[in-house]
Amino acid sequence: MSSHGTPVRSYDRTWEEIEDMLNRAEAKRAEWKVWFDECRKNEDRDGMKEAARNHKALDGVVKTLKWALGEEGISNPLE
Repeated sequence: MSSHGTPVRSYDRTWEEIEDMLNRAEAKRAEWKVWFDECRKNEDRDGMKEAARNHKALDGVVKTLKWALGEEGISNPLE
């Protein structure tokens, strides 16, 4: 961040880097879903809460990356 509180951005990410991040976020989200289901089976409520929180957070990441890539049908993630 600059001394004025404005982040310094390079804007040098490639579309491939963004798509790779999207793929990794989708894979991680799927892992949290599996973990949630496993915790449910084991009646681990704390594990279920953690998995649900992380899965939901990655929903936002996935939607934002798809929006940045201009994917059809993806609205502004802040709306």
